[in-house]
Amino acid sequence: MAEDCIFCKIVAREIPAEVVAESEHTLAFRDINPKAPVHVLVVPKVHQPDAASLAQAEPQVAAELLAQTRAIATQEGYEDYNLVFNTGAGAGQTVFHAHVHLLAGVDVSKLFLA
Repeated sequence: MAEDCIFCKIVAREIPAEVVAESEHTLAFRDINPKAPVHVLVVPKVHQPDAASLAQAEPQVAAELLAQTRAIATQEGYEDYNLVFNTGAGAGQTVFHAHVHLLAGVDVSKLFLA
């Protein structure tokens, strides 16, 4: 656990969050500033600074992270959804703990097709 990492503190239950799913290696909770009707963050319980680092260090956990997104989307009633990984400050990453944004209920792909 990184002492100053908000996601590590959420995983440790030191900071409250609206948890929607948990597995052996992941925790999923609602974003406090949602950008879609469903906006869930899925984080590994192990601290890695970004998704690429997680995939390199813990490939099984990275796979579980992705599997959780599908299960959560289905649980929320969606077959179609978007996954967003921000890697690095220049790409909009503000919490340097690997995580994926699960967005459903809005077609965010149109933002990228302009």
